[in-house]
Amino acid sequence: MHPFHYAFKVKEIESTRAFYVNLLGCQEGRSTDTWIDFNFFGHQMSAHISAEMPELDFCGHVDGIRVPIPHFGCLVTVDEFHQVKEKLQSAQVQFLIQPYLRYEGKVGEQWTMFVFDSSGNPLEFKAFSNPEEVFAK
Repeated sequence: MHPFHYAFKVKEIESTRAFYVNLLGCQEGRSTDTWIDFNFFGHQMSAHISAEMPELDFCGHVDGIRVPIPHFGCLVTVDEFHQVKEKLQSAQVQFLIQPYLRYEGKVGEQWTMFVFDSSGNPLEFKAFSNPEEVFAK
């Protein structure tokens, strides 16, 4: 596996730390008063303060559901998916798209859910029933 690095905009550091580190359990890396790095399920994420958050465009259409573009997220195991779902539910985080099983019984069967982080960035979590089918057609 080759971890990716992703830098993105946030409104401020403390609510970002609370969401990613305290709620999701991501390990904090280096940080200053204007940015914070953390381990997002094995990937390096860098959240940088910005006064100009990007406008979302709900132009993505998957299974008749409009999804925000851009968005980012992570592929996790089915067990991790349900653990994250429970953490989000316990913290009463509102789901943009409720957790559900997509393509049930078909190639590419996957659990998926969308939430907004504390700065309004849309996040998707996915878990494939068969990880070998991540790139299946």
